Amino acid sequence: MIIHVVQPGETITSIAELYNLPADRIILENEIKNPSNLAIGQTIVIVYPLLTHTVQEGETLESIAVMHDVTIMQILRNNPYLSDRNNLYTGETITITNETDKIGSLSVGGYVSSYVDRNILRKTLPFLTFLTVFDYRVDANGNINVLNDQDIVNMAKEYGVFPMMLVSTISERGVGSLETALAILNNPDAQGNMIDNIIATIKAKGFYGLNQYFQYIYPETKNLIESFIIKMSTRLKNEGLRYTVTVTPRVDIERTEITYETIDYSAIYQYVDAILLLSYEWGYSLEPPTSVTPINIVRETINHAVNMAPPDKFVLGMPVIGYDWELPYIPGYTVANAITFDIAIQIAADNGVPIQFSEVAAASYFFYYNVDGTLHNIWFKDARSIDRLTRLIPEYGLQGVSIWNNMYFFAQMWLVINNLYDIEKLEF
Repeated sequence: MIIHVVQPGETITSIAELYNLPADRIILENEIKNPSNLAIGQTIVIVYPLLTHTVQEGETLESIAVMHDVTIMQILRNNPYLSDRNNLYTGETITITNETDKIGSLSVGGYVSSYVDRNILRKTLPFLTFLTVFDYRVDANGNINVLNDQDIVNMAKEYGVFPMMLVSTISERGVGSLETALAILNNPDAQGNMIDNIIATIKAKGFYGLNQYFQYIYPETKNLIESFIIKMSTRLKNEGLRYTVTVTPRVDIERTEITYETIDYSAIYQYVDAILLLSYEWGYSLEPPTSVTPINIVRETINHAVNMAPPDKFVLGMPVIGYDWELPYIPGYTVANAITFDIAIQIAADNGVPIQFSEVAAASYFFYYNVDGTLHNIWFKDARSIDRLTRLIPEYGLQGVSIWNNMYFFAQMWLVINNLYDIEKLEF
């Protein structure tokens, strides 16, 4: 695998000639939306097929997989576009295996809402070990909302992916409720009702377990949360269910001192199957322009966590959302727009501005002027970001990675992950 960075004067044709690969294959694998107008600094992932197969009349994915002694999931990971259609075309060439630089196996989780585009979901599932539906909400009395997600659970299982439900106090507007969290933490009856409702939902729909999100971990709530985790764990384990918690470690940096939100991992790790570290405190919509989870801060967060609990208890949460800020940034007023990788690339290409890469943050960024002359700053993750962030997992011996989120298909991310790791698939 090679991550090519587009240089001035290069075209998709010249890049294809450089690597002796068909241009249409590079475009297809990277899902390049701007092949005739590449942005300087844009990344393109280059992979070389090791074994290909030319489809014969009457062949199916199943028969081709059996012929080459591989799984259907492997074929779909190497040819994601096949998930976009129902049929194979006689004479087309599909990749069975690529020349890869595998460095190990990887447990990969993903987050989706109940209204995820089912076609995007179908395309994503071959790359996942776990799938979490994240829009379950709890009220102050422990009641859980009802979602239309049974087909998501069923589809996940068809692809050998373990479906999980995430429950939080986050509203439909995406804002967590401290008031609701405190009401539950201070009311044993509400806790019992919440746990009963969660277990009933898991059993009714066929989820594999619970991913519980804790946003407000302060000194005054720390002991309450730890007690609640123990209570939840006891009930879920008695039912034979998986229990993971998602926390958002807040990191404050002043001059040379780094401090962390009070999270005592040593007090909870033995009660959960995994702790997902998913932070938005850097580079999110209400904050100043910067990368979401810059790698230097991620590394510090991991260092802090693994000093308190075994590394294999932690899953690295990896936000892949980019943000577009209008400048100048005004605290309390400026709100950034969330964007995808494809949109970021399109904006850079349309405005003819070069994309820069921060080695410190392992993230891409650029500045541009919109139509009314206002200066904007965009930060986003590209193939280089994914490469460097996922390598932290084998480096530290973490349990895996979980992608926030999978509401769109990030082709370059999956190219990198698929060519560096064997995706773990567990037994039901």
